[in-house]
Amino acid sequence: MKQQTLAMAEQQSFETYRKPTRRDEFLKTMEVIVPWAALCEVIEPFYPKAGNGRPPIGLERMLRIHFIQHWFNLADLACEEALYDSVSLRRFVGIDLGRESVPDATTVLNFRKLLNKHKLGQALFAQVGAVLQSKGFKLNTGTIVDATIIGAPSSTKNANKARDPDMHQTRKGQQWYFGMKLHIGVDSQSGLAHHAVVTAANVHDKHPLPSLLHGKEQRVYGDSAYASQKELIRSAAPKAKDFTNQRSRRSGVVDEGIRAKNRNKSKIRSRVEHVFAVVKRLWGFGKVRYRGLQKNATRAFTALALANIYLCRQRLMAQVRP
Repeated sequence: MKQQTLAMAEQQSFETYRKPTRRDEFLKTMEVIVPWAALCEVIEPFYPKAGNGRPPIGLERMLRIHFIQHWFNLADLACEEALYDSVSLRRFVGIDLGRESVPDATTVLNFRKLLNKHKLGQALFAQVGAVLQSKGFKLNTGTIVDATIIGAPSSTKNANKARDPDMHQTRKGQQWYFGMKLHIGVDSQSGLAHHAVVTAANVHDKHPLPSLLHGKEQRVYGDSAYASQKELIRSAAPKAKDFTNQRSRRSGVVDEGIRAKNRNKSKIRSRVEHVFAVVKRLWGFGKVRYRGLQKNATRAFTALALANIYLCRQRLMAQVRP
């Protein structure tokens, strides 16, 4: 750690009545439990090296700024301004304005382009999963599959006078949506996502199903969109039994027996919604920020990696405490 300058020391010494905020506590927790070294190892082979030109900003610092964008749903320029404005964010990143300036929005943009170019969002998601498994979060014998729609602008009032060609529309109930879908496979006990697929919104939930299973399942849970997919499940997990919800209404008549079974299955299946709640509500990824499926897929995989860390933060903190 660098020695603080007089500007930073004076700012902290005169804050007599300041108390830790929820943001402070959150960043303090993430500082401890995020596996920074392991994640930097994933990006380091692709990150610019010091040479004859201007030396690059430290990799871990840029990764911390990138995660701040996810946690607080900030655009590039908004992230730069937030770092200038917030002492807690600067302390988390390790920036002292008495010695150096905040990386500008273009630098933040270029780092995100680097992650997108080499598909490092998927690599970060996989690395977080490997680290969590090494800490005792094992994949069990059940997987919950589900999908959620991430909205995209349907307006054609732009330079190209057209919608994003990678996004498509779909109908859910009586409502039409335009955007993409995030499909995930979640462990039925820990509630952590272990596989994910990003598609356009018009792709049916059942098609990515084999890619959401790790192959050793004995039970597969899902809503009625995955009903009657026993062969598709067994193609990826030969020993898995179909515990997806079945349609209880046929010809206008409700089968109360099937309905009761669906309710019991849903007590376990509902855990998948915790992941979506963190990604869409807490991280603010209810709508796409970029054009193109790949850019948003990188954001989705990174958000899932951070959601997994957040959902098991208490157990991770317990392992750190003496």
